[in-house]
Amino acid sequence: MPPAAEVFIKATDTDPDVRAQAVVEEAHRQLLERLAALTEPHEELTLAFAGQMHRLLTATEQTLYAAASGAAETRLLVRALRAAAVTIGRHADSLTAAADRAEHAGAARTLAGMLTVHLGMERAVLLPALAELPGADLSALVGDFATVLQGGRLEDPVVVDVREIPHGWRHPRIFTRFARLASGESFVLVNNHDPKPLRREFEATHPGCFTWEYVRSGPEQWQIRITRVNGDV
Repeated sequence: MPPAAEVFIKATDTDPDVRAQAVVEEAHRQLLERLAALTEPHEELTLAFAGQMHRLLTATEQTLYAAASGAAETRLLVRALRAAAVTIGRHADSLTAAADRAEHAGAARTLAGMLTVHLGMERAVLLPALAELPGADLSALVGDFATVLQGGRLEDPVVVDVREIPHGWRHPRIFTRFARLASGESFVLVNNHDPKPLRREFEATHPGCFTWEYVRSGPEQWQIRITRVNGDV
């Protein structure tokens, strides 16, 4: 029998995945609430909103999108969400640059509509998919999400050793680490076989945006330096 702390009723408030989803939903609610309060141009409040929105998008990218980007079930969804996030970021800049009340109101309405749809897709599709995705620990991902949202930094190991991780759980860990790399940064993957399927997934999800360098090639251990070479979406 698992420890008492791990006993829960699925799909209730005792379910860790339900609690994790509630954290993300609350962050979404606060963001939309702050945007709704921007009824007229106000430089300080607009900049505060833009900062909060960019932190939320960054936190989502580095945690939720990263874990889902390498799985066939969620790859296309993440690609669409990432493209939408870039567009939303540009519209937020338009709100900040609005010259008068009418322009500000129009930009705010457009942004509110885009965010409502985008965040709704995350809540209704992405989070449930992550909860069912092999290898993705939604509670841990949302814990990291909250850390980044609050301005904290995540631990980013320079070596990711997946040899003791079950096969179905390895790829989300690796893609999450890659998502946190800046251009030119790298990590070393350690595996007990040549991860050719993983390389094909990288080519599908991050084409032209990484390098793959064998540091050690078997027979019992493979080490590959994976480097981000471009800021892909």
